[in-house]
Amino acid sequence: MRTTLNRLRGMLAATRAVDFLGPLALRLYLVPVFWVAGTNKLAGMDNVIAWFGNANWGLGLPFPTLMAYLAVGAEVGGAIALLLGLATRWFAIPLMVTMLVAAFKVHWVNGWQAVADAQSPFPGAGIDGAMQRLDKAKDLLREYGNYDWLTESGNFVVSNNGIEWAITYFVMLLALFFIGAGKLSLDALFARWLDKAGNRI
Repeated sequence: MRTTLNRLRGMLAATRAVDFLGPLALRLYLVPVFWVAGTNKLAGMDNVIAWFGNANWGLGLPFPTLMAYLAVGAEVGGAIALLLGLATRWFAIPLMVTMLVAAFKVHWVNGWQAVADAQSPFPGAGIDGAMQRLDKAKDLLREYGNYDWLTESGNFVVSNNGIEWAITYFVMLLALFFIGAGKLSLDALFARWLDKAGNRI
């Protein structure tokens, strides 16, 4: 038994040679998420600022112009930093804040699910209405549209707009904050350079 455990431990230890793949995968997954979010905001900045500031139909944040540009800077700059693995842990902080604001100021009222699903363990209070709307939409498409063509690559769904994706991205960023960008990054390159420079002093 002990021999088997030692072999398994040795196999796991051997994976250290490629342990950069975990943080690299997290970084590359998040790059398009934040790039698209930031550039979309930038393309409609006047509307974003109005939404950030309006308490009746928006977020009701103070200093909405500043907050909007900080969000765009965090998302666009963060996407570039994640791609390069540059200052990854530092950029993770404002991105995590952005995800928490999104989760609790925008999506919280809709519950957990990003997509309405009656089979989910967290379906949310409005699931019955969402499923009725989905069934009605399917009936209309079957009657008036080419339903088979429209669904040949997947089923229709109703967005629930819950906190699921924002919290998922937050958790991924939290992991990067603690483990760093990994060996395949500018962060690792600079760390090696600083170590060599320190050894020469």
